[in-house]
Amino acid sequence: MKKIIECFLLVLLCLLISDFEGKSVFATEKPVSPPEKISYLDNGQIRIGVNLSLGGSITYLSSVREDKNIINSHDWGRQIQMSFYSGPVPFEPGGKKPAASWASLGWNPIQSGDCYANRSKVIEHRNDGRRLYVKCIPMQWPLNNVPGQCTFETWIHLEKNTALVRCRLNNHRSDRTLYLAKQQELPAVYTNGPWYRLMTYTGDKPFTRGKLTRIKNVWRSFKDAPDGIWESWWATENWAALVREDNQGLGIWKPDCYSFIGGFFGTPGAGGPQDSPTGYISPLHYDILDHNIQYEYEYVLIVGSLREIRDYVYTHAAHKALPDYRFEKDRQHCSYRHARDTGWPIRGELHLKLEQENSQLIGPMGFWQAEDVPTLYLRAAFKTSRNQARIFWQTHAQQTFDTKKSKLFTIQPDGKYRTYKIDLADHPEYKGAIIRLRLNPPLKPDPDDWLKIKSLSYKAD
Repeated sequence: MKKIIECFLLVLLCLLISDFEGKSVFATEKPVSPPEKISYLDNGQIRIGVNLSLGGSITYLSSVREDKNIINSHDWGRQIQMSFYSGPVPFEPGGKKPAASWASLGWNPIQSGDCYANRSKVIEHRNDGRRLYVKCIPMQWPLNNVPGQCTFETWIHLEKNTALVRCRLNNHRSDRTLYLAKQQELPAVYTNGPWYRLMTYTGDKPFTRGKLTRIKNVWRSFKDAPDGIWESWWATENWAALVREDNQGLGIWKPDCYSFIGGFFGTPGAGGPQDSPTGYISPLHYDILDHNIQYEYEYVLIVGSLREIRDYVYTHAAHKALPDYRFEKDRQHCSYRHARDTGWPIRGELHLKLEQENSQLIGPMGFWQAEDVPTLYLRAAFKTSRNQARIFWQTHAQQTFDTKKSKLFTIQPDGKYRTYKIDLADHPEYKGAIIRLRLNPPLKPDPDDWLKIKSLSYKAD
């Protein structure tokens, strides 16, 4: 009996003596991870696997012929996965502090887990051998064991050498603040060391078989890297690929995305899923994520040669994407400066409160030739004290907007909907490749001024 009591006391003492993070002070080895639960689809050409122990993020992708996994899983911030950003910055729910190195990210739920190796939780999964579905509760990447107030959903099916993926964020945040737009990774893609040559097209003549660009930034350590280790570029064919020396690899095509970031970290050419070297690609949109938003996007993963990747895009792309922004049920990837709208859901219009001087509605990134869009049609209602607004356009050669590339037009500031025809072809600076529009309502709004807008398009209704 004495020995039983001594053993009980020893066990109780071990349970009580622990540090503030709950790690036993007697622990000398890293806890053994549970077996990974992978759900696969295989169509005889490619094989894809989602990890049900990591929120359903994609941790395996290969051609069946080679059976070599392309995807890196060195930590829970890699894989191919959903990742979203919003305010506040820093994000400190209940006073809990984020990891110092990630505090600048703010609100950042991701599909796999957090930077402390706490895993996201799958709550629903289906796989009939042809289509795969997974739903999870993500984790806040910068925080220790803080689930996101949201769910992620992913749908995947395979066609030949491609995986067609649809993703959805379902927000139910208790914080109802309407934060500013931030760049969203749509999605984040990480490859293993052999797939290090980052290729894309950045020229102003897309879909003409123009020469590809190699994004060459390679950082071998964080010590050597600048604050932002990834390079950004304008992918005017909406795709990029990480390939090996033999030009075999993985491409991602996001048809409505032109802004991409990516690069390579570590020593190129070698390394597997658990090793540090990794390539990275992410298509981006600037978007506002409301507390209650349902936010969806789609993309295509293409496994094959660089030629096969580009051929797939050429076959399936609509080669001219002219500006046609209709605010029927979403913001069309538009964002604001010195203005705010009435929040989600969007029902047929954007209703903007003009808060400060130089309020702006900033359009999404795009690409078209000026000659293809000689006129813009704005369906809007202005309730303002002034009768002029201005439209800006940004060219492929510009880093930002320039007043020289803008045009004033007269408005009726009585709060009634009208269609404004804005002729641009006669402006001497309206030429070449255009990548973005901006609408400036009257420069000095009164406190009660507002703008409602149903559409901004190259065609009249």
